[in-house]
Amino acid sequence: MSNTTAPEKKEKKRSAIWSELLVPVLAVVSGLILGAIVIVVSGENPFRAYGALFTGSFGSPVRLIDGLQIYSATGETRQLLRAFYPLTESLVTATPYIFAGLSVALGFRCGLFNIGAEGQFFIGALSAAFVGYSIQGLPMIIHLPLAILGGALGGALWGMIPGYLKARFGAHEVVNTIMMNWIAFRLSDWLLDGPMKGPGFRPVTPTIFETAELPRFFPDPLRFNLGFFLALLAAYLVYWFLFKTTLGFEIRSVGANPDAAKYAGMNIVRNFVLVMVLAGGLAGLAGSAQVLGVDYWVGQGFSAGYGFDAIAIALLGKSHPLGVVLAALLFGFLRSGATNMQSMASIPIDIISIIQGMVIVFIAAPEIIRWFYRIRAVKKDETVLTRGWGS
Repeated sequence: MSNTTAPEKKEKKRSAIWSELLVPVLAVVSGLILGAIVIVVSGENPFRAYGALFTGSFGSPVRLIDGLQIYSATGETRQLLRAFYPLTESLVTATPYIFAGLSVALGFRCGLFNIGAEGQFFIGALSAAFVGYSIQGLPMIIHLPLAILGGALGGALWGMIPGYLKARFGAHEVVNTIMMNWIAFRLSDWLLDGPMKGPGFRPVTPTIFETAELPRFFPDPLRFNLGFFLALLAAYLVYWFLFKTTLGFEIRSVGANPDAAKYAGMNIVRNFVLVMVLAGGLAGLAGSAQVLGVDYWVGQGFSAGYGFDAIAIALLGKSHPLGVVLAALLFGFLRSGATNMQSMASIPIDIISIIQGMVIVFIAAPEIIRWFYRIRAVKKDETVLTRGWGS
């Protein structure tokens, strides 16, 4: 019999949780420190650079306070909008990151490496845009859900194909999803310069109708919209699905040990296909949120790498929905503030990519962080990301 008491078990569990949270936090801090060193080597001031990055991500605290005072005293909204613009833009940028990060994380939980989130993002955006501009006369309460559903179904279909090939023929999902990305890119080029091209010479779709737009909470120039809260709802539903349902338990079991799961009677083929369909649907929702809430049309080069960044977000978030949300917020703040850093401090925007790359290295090799900061490793079951090229 074990001599460990209940309080000791709780203390060990609490220590393990803090240890797991500490590694990604220190990975981000280390990435920022090394990024500062790169800035110094390039001959610039890291304090000025990070000051501009912070201001571009959250806004100036003084301007936020002044804006609130003016708003409460006179009802003037212009100053308030200027003060809160950086913060709301960071949340707008984080919205597709949350959806796409959940897509990749869900695949990780089943032992699948979904590199196809970028292509699924494109197809979801095109599907949502098509529903948004091709159907006229519907009320918003019908048209908007149809457009969102259209984007989710488009991404789900694009994710189902590599999932079926994996389950039926054993074709590796990494190769298939990469190929599906390129098919999506070239297909979108053809559609935007052909059947889905809007009026004018530019290869873009027609603008969606107002009834398909996600409602915004503030007047222009703030673009903060309902999509952010839909992304948080999706994160909660993914958490509930993975950790509160029998099917979610099966998916996690297949990801942890497919042989044991098969021996226990779990349907490996069904889980592979189901997870890739759901992952594709989440990535499609990322495209829907961008089209219906921000841009209102799709053009060539529509995505700025959301699907590829989602791999790093899923890794940083430890494939847990809450971790994905926090990592997506971090990437949203970094990406939103990077433009301000470039314009105000004359620091190349590529510095942010360097910081993100360093964070990914530290997350992929956590023993570096544990060794450097002298953190004791905690024994636990890790999520299987992929089981090899021959699996």
